[in-house]
Amino acid sequence: MDRFVQAVPPPADPYTADPLLRSWLDRVLGPAGHAAAKARLTALAADVVGPLRAAHTDAETNPPNLIRYDPWGARVDRIQTSAGWERLRAAAASHAVVALPYLPEARATWGAAARVVQHALLHLYGPESATFSCPVAMADGAAALLSRPEVDPAVRDAWLPRLVSTDPGVAVTSGQWMTESQGGSDLSRSSTVATLVDGEWRLRGEKWFCSAADSAMAVALARPEGAGPGSRVLAPFLVPRYDAAGATAPGVRVHRLKDKLGTRALPTAEIGLRDALAYPLGDPTRPGLARAMTLVVVTRLHNAAAAAAGMRRGLAYALAFAAHRTVAGGPLAGSPLHRATLGTLAVDAAGAYALAAHAFALLGRVEVGADPIATAELRIVAPLAKLVTGRLAVASASEYVESFGGAGYVEDTGVPRLLRDAQVLPIWEGTTNVLALDAIRATVRDDAATPLLARLDAAQVIARGMSPALAEQLATATATIRADLAEASADPTAAPVVAGARGLALRMGHALAAALLVEHAITGDEQAEVAARLWARRWLRHDDISVDAHQHLDVLA
Repeated sequence: MDRFVQAVPPPADPYTADPLLRSWLDRVLGPAGHAAAKARLTALAADVVGPLRAAHTDAETNPPNLIRYDPWGARVDRIQTSAGWERLRAAAASHAVVALPYLPEARATWGAAARVVQHALLHLYGPESATFSCPVAMADGAAALLSRPEVDPAVRDAWLPRLVSTDPGVAVTSGQWMTESQGGSDLSRSSTVATLVDGEWRLRGEKWFCSAADSAMAVALARPEGAGPGSRVLAPFLVPRYDAAGATAPGVRVHRLKDKLGTRALPTAEIGLRDALAYPLGDPTRPGLARAMTLVVVTRLHNAAAAAAGMRRGLAYALAFAAHRTVAGGPLAGSPLHRATLGTLAVDAAGAYALAAHAFALLGRVEVGADPIATAELRIVAPLAKLVTGRLAVASASEYVESFGGAGYVEDTGVPRLLRDAQVLPIWEGTTNVLALDAIRATVRDDAATPLLARLDAAQVIARGMSPALAEQLATATATIRADLAEASADPTAAPVVAGARGLALRMGHALAAALLVEHAITGDEQAEVAARLWARRWLRHDDISVDAHQHLDVLA
């Protein structure tokens, strides 16, 4: 008897097979704007299903290695990465995954919506990039920080063109050296000190979680000598990772690479700074944490994009498997129970996509138009989008692993990576609790609740013409959120407010996703309308949507 081998075809082209992505671009960019982006998106999608998928596998199979000494005993601290990792690095540059919103021709074509096109590129590139999407995120954040007017033009001119280059031979990425073992997200406990020595700034300290440690540069937080305690006085510095000869820069010591649960292809290190040369990004004598948040906002948005994209790609793989797996005498894809599971996952993927896409659209309006309403809304949407999508990504990845049965638990299939890599998303750039408190602060300090509530109110009006039940669900959720925000604003440090911050933030994020899907559904997009109705029932009323998810799977997926 011949041995049975399960056929598992790869999923379809991630651009042409994603109707929500394409209809979203039609609405936000307009047909002409989407047409102008189509060649870029088509080319990247073709690379993703071809050489980049192979590069992803190679990078995951051959994780980075730290070489501390050369054959003669000299300390080199060189991180060796795979050919696949380098192929992914080159593709990120040539496809302008980082560079696009900074290119004059892109801004001339799409204006503020260049960020929308960039998000579409990330949606295609990220899920099978062996988490090269992480250095992409930090390079984008570093570029945004270097673009600030208070940065020394000499430093900007030396590094920004390389961060946003589309030439793989020129382009570099950035690391992010902020957290320290004694503080973690509590930056007030940072002990790295910046000292001015003979006209040059030098950093001394220990950084505990340094992602993309092979990058050409990093943005590090340090306390300028003589500055007081707390986090506000911390200043961002650019630290060159290598010297002119390509060796590890003097004063930079790579203690070890992290042995992580996931993102194993990504070199993450513990790094010691011993009077390492650094360039201040802005005036280091003035409080600099607010400047550093320019980078953090961008990387939080990339985190949301990675979560949403991974959910969509996981769904594509699960659908492809179900179409070729036979159970109980028929295809798994025909089982009403399995269809209900996949349909529910499709609803979650649609909501996550809406949050990430909206956040990037707001970022573009802030950068290009200095839109004050977008600025206030982004202040709360950035943490909400990140925290909601991060948690959804983990839950969805667990379902995707389970949907493959035993094969989903076997490393050779690559499926377990979906779950291992997703788990970092609620952690990196702020845990759910940290972001929930940040969202509360945004409502108090920046009046960020005003544009959020206005969007929720407007969505109720739109929803009345689609579904009275959906409009009622939005109205009920908005009323509760409005009351909770009023209580939080009255005393944001009160124990009940702090204890309930996570629940409030999740309710705001879920309501926002429903509103965004409603806004899109008004264009006549059937997928968005079904997703909006089921999302609202699932996340605003906490109903079981299994039956409708089964019935509407073909529309949703």
